Amino acid sequence: MHTFKVWAPKAETAEVKVEGKTYPLNQQDGGWWSASVDDAADGTKYVFLLDGKDQELPDPRSAFQPEGVNGPSQVVDHAKFQWADNGFRAVPFQAAIIYELHVGTFSPEGTCDGVIAKLDYLRELGVTHIELLPFAEFPGKHGWGYDGVDLFAPHAAYGGPDGLKRLVDAAHGKGLAVMMDVVYNHFGPAGNYVGQFGPYFTDQHKTPWGDAVNLEDAGSYEVRRFFCDNALMWLRDYHMDGLRLDAVHAYIDRSAINFMEQINTEVHALQVETGKPYLMIAESDLNDPRLVQPKAARGYGFDAQWSDDFHHAVVALLTGDTSGYYADFGDFADLGKALTQAFVYDGQFSEFRDRVHGRPVHDLPGWHFCGYSQNHDQVGNRAKGERLQHLTDMPRAKIAAALTLLAPFLPMLWQGEEFAASTPFLYFTDHEDKELGKLVSEGRKKEFEAFGWDPEDIPDPQDASTFEASKLKWDEVAQPEHAEMLRFYKELIALRKGQRELLDGVLDHVDVDFDDEDQWFTMQRGGIVLVFTLAEEGYSAGLDESVTLLLASDPGIQVVEGHLTMPGVGVAVLQVG
Repeated sequence: MHTFKVWAPKAETAEVKVEGKTYPLNQQDGGWWSASVDDAADGTKYVFLLDGKDQELPDPRSAFQPEGVNGPSQVVDHAKFQWADNGFRAVPFQAAIIYELHVGTFSPEGTCDGVIAKLDYLRELGVTHIELLPFAEFPGKHGWGYDGVDLFAPHAAYGGPDGLKRLVDAAHGKGLAVMMDVVYNHFGPAGNYVGQFGPYFTDQHKTPWGDAVNLEDAGSYEVRRFFCDNALMWLRDYHMDGLRLDAVHAYIDRSAINFMEQINTEVHALQVETGKPYLMIAESDLNDPRLVQPKAARGYGFDAQWSDDFHHAVVALLTGDTSGYYADFGDFADLGKALTQAFVYDGQFSEFRDRVHGRPVHDLPGWHFCGYSQNHDQVGNRAKGERLQHLTDMPRAKIAAALTLLAPFLPMLWQGEEFAASTPFLYFTDHEDKELGKLVSEGRKKEFEAFGWDPEDIPDPQDASTFEASKLKWDEVAQPEHAEMLRFYKELIALRKGQRELLDGVLDHVDVDFDDEDQWFTMQRGGIVLVFTLAEEGYSAGLDESVTLLLASDPGIQVVEGHLTMPGVGVAVLQVG
């Protein structure tokens, strides 16, 4: 027996069609409808029918869409999966090293099982958390996942519910935590049926995706309940160790208790119930520290938030790019402020935005901010999906790696950066609606044509070759240049884990110095000093004789009798005392 439930407050009648047989649903309080069906169980397929219409609708809370976003829903009995991860606990989030990956392009198979085959590699790399790009069912076989529409259903092409559970269980067996991106600021344009069931959207506010998700207007209680229950499901039923909420700046909610506060309060309650720590991360472009302040301090209670200012400061300095938002960055002072105050723009005027932007973080520890020099957005939103070393060179990419992994933030890596993968990460889709697919392809070309690109040079998102070109080439790991970068990353990660000073999140304990003319920069955290130079002719300095060289980006970098010599662009990590 299985009880089918659906929220459809405006419906006059509601039915469930189970394996071809239709049953009436009984109206309940609060706009809910339900009915128990004796023959329904794990694996049973079903659809809903509203107001006597013939249109077969997937369940808004469908646990599995085996035939895609337009197909029937399928019952999933979560109790049937045999977990073997009892007792696993993630490391304290302050010690996390996150590895962001896209299941479809991370392995040749493009599935959960493909990721499982690489878990030993990730463990040996030294990361602590795997962060999966969105997993909710989206149109077609492949895509980034940010146009999901069945938010409770793991993407069928990746392995569905059991595939995801196998991945999490296997990762826990290797000592790796697993997080997931979730998208609550919009639904994708194709296969989106939730609006036919209830007021999931409001026309009171418009967003780039259309009507805003209804977080504050009439009917919003159940809409908020929908998203909170979704977050709790991933943590409870799939044993996830945390969530990253996409673009929370796009939420429109003026409620006394903000949606973000609500979802974190409920996750914290689950944490008390299960005894497991959950890492909650927000993506925001507002430079607002309230996201990570506790509820008692009138904050929203996230553990960490993405810090684009650190990324922009690093990339603008190393590449010289001054386009778009990089116009606000580009010198050593910006990097120094990012490392010591988290936000470069914390109340300053932004030329790019043409307004004052951000507010100070004050005494918040650095581990409340994720630091990265590459991620899926910053790589994939470029016209040709170029990685950092494609925009500059290997020595500068090593500088970025050292800054990311030794900064006072939560470090996050993007798949393949650790071995300087040659493959891009392009924007790709697989819309079955050909008209929609055409609009996406044309829109992509027009977007970059406005920036001076030849439209014919822009990879077509709908072309399968665009997706295939984005898959990592794992044979590169054994090739000399890539193997050297991988070695460097492993040593940086081991250094971060092995030095207590590098787990100190107090930003006041970070000292920086630099010289714009001579092109050198230093960051000191306790007894650890990072030195890099962008001068092609190199850099040299006299040091105390007690200083030792821990790590260098080039074998030509040496410390001899208290004298540091760097023959060209590069980075060194020193131990003082």
